[in-house]
Amino acid sequence: MQRHKRRIATAVSTVTASFLLSLPLTAAPAHAASHNPVVFVHGLSGSASSWNDWVADFEADGYSSSQLFAWSYDWTQSNATTAQQLATEVKSVLAKTGASKVDIVVHSMGALGGRYYLKNLGGTSYVDDFVSVAGVNHGTSVASLCGWLYTSCKEMQTGSSFLTALNSGDETPGSVSYASYWSDCDAAVVPNSSALLSGATNVDVGCISHTDMNDDHGVYEQVRDFIS
Repeated sequence: MQRHKRRIATAVSTVTASFLLSLPLTAAPAHAASHNPVVFVHGLSGSASSWNDWVADFEADGYSSSQLFAWSYDWTQSNATTAQQLATEVKSVLAKTGASKVDIVVHSMGALGGRYYLKNLGGTSYVDDFVSVAGVNHGTSVASLCGWLYTSCKEMQTGSSFLTALNSGDETPGSVSYASYWSDCDAAVVPNSSALLSGATNVDVGCISHTDMNDDHGVYEQVRDFIS
């Protein structure tokens, strides 16, 4: 009787061990380790908090807080200065995370500093995906309202020397994957087509206000899928 019980116990142990070996080694999402760190760049009159909703969304979709970097800068300064600071931020992120590249997501005027970094400061070596959300890539007539106050705003004016240089030649340099999400009723990017980038995946998201573009969950899902 005891021998019979031992045989049953052995059989149960064997089946249990086989079952356990068949289970995944970890319960963590399979894609979690493959994420690049994401650096978020706000626009005129913005700050790191401009990205709170999307940071929360990324975390809900498997990113860790240590992979998400929203930072603040002086938005009144030249976008070239912002680009230099972005270069420092990216190097810091790579050092902290051990990653080889980052993804950059920008909103509004943040597109100018981000693109200057890529084109003029060697950023293409450190960036995998670049996403412009309501970016003023070719300027906006609205910038005439603040161009006399801030250097950054003056550079956003359609036809400015800054934009002429930035958009000369290849608008999407290097092996970076570029996307631009734009609204067809954006009152801050005039004309709306100014947001498009030659060589990028350009997506018309419909009628969403300028300030809602980087809060909108539908736009977020498209951005998330692009950089994934």
